[in-house]
Amino acid sequence: MQFSRLANSIFRIFFFLSSILTSSAESKNISTPETEFFEKNIRPVLVERCYKCHSAESEKLKGGLRLDFRDGVLKGGETGPAIVPGRPEKSLLIKAVRYVDPDLQMPPKKQLSAQQIKNFEAWIAMGAPDPRTDADADSKSLMANSSRTHWAFQPVKTVSVPVVKNKRWAKSPIDNFILAKLEEKNIGPVATADKRTLIRRATFDLIGLPPTPDEVDTFFADKSTNAFEKLVDRLLASPHYGERWGRHWLDVARYADTSGCNSDFPIPVAYKYRNYVIESFNQDKSYDQFVREQIAGDLMPGKTDEQTFERIIATGYLAISRRFGSRNNEFHLTIEDTIDNVGKGILGLSVSCARCHDHKFDPIPMKDYYALYGIFSSTRYAFPGTEVYRHPKDFVPLASGTNIEAVLNYQTELASLDDKIDKLQEEKRALEKPDKDDEKTGTQAEAKEEGDQEAEEKLLKIKAALEDARTRQKKLEATPPKVEKAYGVGENKPADAKIQMKGNPQHLGEIVPRGFLQILGGQKMPATEQGSGRAELADWLTDSKNPLTARVMVNRIWQHHFGRGIVETVNDFGARGKAATHPELLDYLAARFQQDGWSIKKMHKRMMLSRTYQLSGAEDPKNLFADANNDLFWRFNRRRLDAEEIRDAMLAISGTLDSTMGGEHPFPSQNDWRFSQHKPFVAVYETNRRSIYLMQQRIKKQPFLEVFDGADSNATTGSRATSTTPIQALFMMNDPFAHEQADKFAIRIALADVEVSKRIDYAYRLAFGRPAAAKEIKTGRSYLQQCHRNLKETKLPAEQQPRAALASYCRVLFSSNEFLFVD
Repeated sequence: MQFSRLANSIFRIFFFLSSILTSSAESKNISTPETEFFEKNIRPVLVERCYKCHSAESEKLKGGLRLDFRDGVLKGGETGPAIVPGRPEKSLLIKAVRYVDPDLQMPPKKQLSAQQIKNFEAWIAMGAPDPRTDADADSKSLMANSSRTHWAFQPVKTVSVPVVKNKRWAKSPIDNFILAKLEEKNIGPVATADKRTLIRRATFDLIGLPPTPDEVDTFFADKSTNAFEKLVDRLLASPHYGERWGRHWLDVARYADTSGCNSDFPIPVAYKYRNYVIESFNQDKSYDQFVREQIAGDLMPGKTDEQTFERIIATGYLAISRRFGSRNNEFHLTIEDTIDNVGKGILGLSVSCARCHDHKFDPIPMKDYYALYGIFSSTRYAFPGTEVYRHPKDFVPLASGTNIEAVLNYQTELASLDDKIDKLQEEKRALEKPDKDDEKTGTQAEAKEEGDQEAEEKLLKIKAALEDARTRQKKLEATPPKVEKAYGVGENKPADAKIQMKGNPQHLGEIVPRGFLQILGGQKMPATEQGSGRAELADWLTDSKNPLTARVMVNRIWQHHFGRGIVETVNDFGARGKAATHPELLDYLAARFQQDGWSIKKMHKRMMLSRTYQLSGAEDPKNLFADANNDLFWRFNRRRLDAEEIRDAMLAISGTLDSTMGGEHPFPSQNDWRFSQHKPFVAVYETNRRSIYLMQQRIKKQPFLEVFDGADSNATTGSRATSTTPIQALFMMNDPFAHEQADKFAIRIALADVEVSKRIDYAYRLAFGRPAAAKEIKTGRSYLQQCHRNLKETKLPAEQQPRAALASYCRVLFSSNEFLFVD
């Protein structure tokens, strides 16, 4: 026994080290958020502002510095290395772009923007990830090479279920695919998990909550052969299912209740899109329909007003795109964010890397990027306002008949006033600009004086007209039509986009017809298209000829059930992504997904009723030696609960969870906040509803979700990072929320029984889904006794001390691995 444990430990250390070496070796070929940050925020600036003087293209290389490949940046030029990875303050590049030294200012003619400088600082701080390993990398294109034959761009194949030796083990075709790979490696799967493990695993997976003691008892009492299938069916029918799986999609869609601009304006009606997502999952809306509605729901006729409004709300997926800066003239960045999210979220491709140049790794030329850009620039996005331009507009009315006509008239009048005010302000600024030529001849001075008088009269008229327009605007804003609105999109004037040279909207190239990615399916935008093209885009995304939409979604479902995707880089199926561990299984699932009418709930059952899903998380030295990372799924991957599951479980166990659906957040009224504040909006609205209903900000994370690795609402999140930090432990010990829930938990178990042992046992049943062992009861009693002794030395009234001791014990349970992890 001791030798076995020692051997197991040695195996684990060996494979830990080997996995580090393997991941290091593979890192050069794998897409990561860090390299995507470089491609999106660093490379375009280097190309536009630096390559002229510091690249192979330079007529004369300035300072001996090359910035067009990684080793050139690290080596530096005549003054030394340009950067020190991980240390922006020690990097010459940062000193140069900050303009702190008059003798070292780069670029020399015009400083980078504040945001660009922040991006360079962040890039260096994260270690300066840079995939440009070749000195001539930026002069190469992968459009004509083997990237076109990459597996992800090929049609979904019809695959045969493999034959396996151990036929009795496989319960489903999924098991055949998994077992076939295991048998190739001459290893076998571990044993099946026990029923307690299975009910806790399935319940958290499908509804994000712990099973109740009664549910556990019912499952244990069911001795039928399909007991687990009945459990899965019950969970899929729960309204909590949509709250759990809707949250997964909101991660992908980078949902937020605020705009992301400098002031991070609140969007009171954004919640309607969030609730649309939840309800769509509960209804088991087909995934292709779900995608079409989010891209072009406003263009899809509804059978009823309710259905029409629901589809308009669905376009909140596009409207929720990030807003940047203080004005609306950064809107090209919002369109870029839209393309980035559609690319990664639906297609699993980093399409936005083709904004400034042909994609360096995947067959996506700039023309394809701007073909998509034209579709979204022909779309009218609801505008939430910014700190400079504070007037929300173009929210989509959820009305019909005379009501919608009143709204459209109101919006037209308000937009007309906006345009008039902008024009008057420009004229005012031009007249107020001082004359730089102070030395005039007599004749010139007289003419200037006459001109000044005329300009002064004109300025007075403009100021009066401005005052009148602003008064009318304020009156209009105070009396909007009382009609429900959605944060969605509509049709704009359709127009093809011009290529933005090196990603700069001020330097335009040829016009590109609106269309799709050429590598996927080969469909063309109809030449007769008179609208934005979103309806055709929605059809193309969900066309069976497009090989990625179904693959990407079934891979996401697999990831959330098995702890990792068949393709681990769930947002990147391209050449820089990680290869599929079971490509045939992925195509089998993608094909069945479409055959089953794109039903997500049916796919849950396919995966969860497999023996592979029901394996235990036990370790096996032989299997560890052959497959240290469990790439072949010979066991179940233990996982930590995500932030929402932890918070929701604490609420559920304490008995304080409000299970009603959330609505609008208690934001301050638009006029009260927008016109009285000159700082970014920041708020936290506490609620006992499920965590999906917490107010999500872009400029600042919700505190609980920040501590436990919640999703970043500024960018699509395919896989959440999982950290273990002292702050998390301190939170459970000291945070008011943890204390409040522990106190309510204590009251609940105190009311259940007067006997201490039975209280401890009930606490275990609630928190862990199992009875407490005799040793655990003994330890619990000892802990409570020690708490009582310690509390006697405090000023806490004696009658409150038993409750406080029990609450302290409950915080210990909240902090335990068994509470925080799912096996």
